[in-house]
Amino acid sequence: MELNKFILFSFSLVLILGVHHVESFHYHERELESEEGFRGMYDRWRDHHNIDLTNTERFNVFKYNVKRIHETNKMDKPYKLKVNEFADLTNLEFVNTYANSKISHFQALQGPPPVDVDPNKNFIYQNATNLPPSIDWREKNAVTDVKGQGGCGSCWAFAAVVAVEGINAIRNKNLVKFSEQQLVDCDIKGMNNGCDGGLMEPAFLYIIENGGLATEKSYPYIGKKGICDKTKACILINSFSQNIPGMDEESIMKAVAHQPVATGIQLSGHGLQFYSEGVYTGDCGTEPNHGVGIVGYGEKPDGLKYWIVKNSWGPAWGDKGYINIQRGARKEGLCGIAMHSSIPIIYDKDEPNEPIDPNAPKDPKLRSTQRLQGIRTKLLEL
Repeated sequence: MELNKFILFSFSLVLILGVHHVESFHYHERELESEEGFRGMYDRWRDHHNIDLTNTERFNVFKYNVKRIHETNKMDKPYKLKVNEFADLTNLEFVNTYANSKISHFQALQGPPPVDVDPNKNFIYQNATNLPPSIDWREKNAVTDVKGQGGCGSCWAFAAVVAVEGINAIRNKNLVKFSEQQLVDCDIKGMNNGCDGGLMEPAFLYIIENGGLATEKSYPYIGKKGICDKTKACILINSFSQNIPGMDEESIMKAVAHQPVATGIQLSGHGLQFYSEGVYTGDCGTEPNHGVGIVGYGEKPDGLKYWIVKNSWGPAWGDKGYINIQRGARKEGLCGIAMHSSIPIIYDKDEPNEPIDPNAPKDPKLRSTQRLQGIRTKLLEL
């Protein structure tokens, strides 16, 4: 058990320090035909990912995973898998280490909205029309480089920051990397619990109440909970936050058409652990346990629709740190992507009382309610 823990720690350290081989690891099919071939592949894989420790159990897991990856890739699926740095972790070990944000758990503790409340009533993009058929905020300079959370269950902070960085870049025409570590260290009074999980909506509220968020440069990520440093300079934002109506991918699409969105997915199944490219349509549940950012959507020529999702496992995982997840698969969204989504909203500095979407409600009472939720009166230039 202690050895396993040490192995997991070594993986975490690689992610935290950003020591990645972004180039994919390749193998020959003939290596799968013998024990000797597998052993040679395993040694090459360890060298590729700077993994020093090895034992029989890790080698057995590696063989099991490689066989399943190879079998999946021979099928006619719209996505492919690859032998990445997680190849000697069982799916249980992987989920327990990298998907322990407990989003559904904290959402249950928070409680659902009253049954007599219309979830669309105050949704700022409810009346949005003429949505583009596709959008990718990476192409509009509103998404920073892929980051790595390491073995800390802080994906909720990374997902929140994706959304904050996005709307800040859209409003201020200046892409800034914000600090996940400040949220891990300081957002601890409510639902959020550092490396032990949390939710994105309370993170937005913390940023509002704190008057902004520090930059990543001034408050860098260390991959564990530290002491909250309130002396770090914050970039002030004039904002409020809002949950997107659940079980409704159309509402998410309306939001993503205007800004990146923070959401949760259930990380389970072999496919997500080793995803490489294409549109993921594989197995996964609908109880989100991992926070991610939706930074766009699109549709393949054959009609397969998808979300563009930014993850927080570094650029070596997936498609340079991203995954395309099927859109419109089920009410809850594939992997529960439509269950718990939220956004921060920054008012235009020239029109501080107008929402970003010109089709959204402009009722004075609604704007008053939004101001009471934490709207700041001043937006500083970056």
